[in-house]
Amino acid sequence: MYAKRMIRENFGKNFVYGIMDELNHYSYGGYMLTFEEKLAIIESFPELQRKNVSLGRINFHFEESVSDKKNVVYHLHPNGNGFVYAEYVHGYKTNDKGMVNIRDFSAEELRTVIQKSILSLSQSTTDEVVSVAQNEEEQWINEENHTLILVEEDDMWNVYAGLNLDGTFNSYREAAQYLDEEGFTRK
Repeated sequence: MYAKRMIRENFGKNFVYGIMDELNHYSYGGYMLTFEEKLAIIESFPELQRKNVSLGRINFHFEESVSDKKNVVYHLHPNGNGFVYAEYVHGYKTNDKGMVNIRDFSAEELRTVIQKSILSLSQSTTDEVVSVAQNEEEQWINEENHTLILVEEDDMWNVYAGLNLDGTFNSYREAAQYLDEEGFTRK
């Protein structure tokens, strides 16, 4: 404790957090997303509504859910821990409440599980959940950190804002031009 306080006093709080981030990187065999990074990814889904709960934790609800389940993201904690509802999503080990722990998820893994969770709670079929995951997609982001997904489906190029179709184009060039005009750049 004394050493940590001495480092903080001599080098500043940001230095201590930087060292902790590096330790997380080596401890977990790769880069672990911060709370802020996870929050930005989750907030890029416009169909989710933020609900602050106790101890600084945050839930995100999908109000258009066709089931009684509304929580897509459950108890996202400032320490980076949290859960995503994945009871009806194949390929994830869930707990007894149907939740998968997202503590060590990469950005892409987090986006994918959230997208699949939303689809599983909507009127979409399981086949649609699988097809979204199998298509190559590009992420485009604007200055406000809103993310759109560009994906080729059935010889057309579709732009999605979360699960909502934003536009359909005959060619990649047309879709990219649209995204550029709207202030988005490819990640």
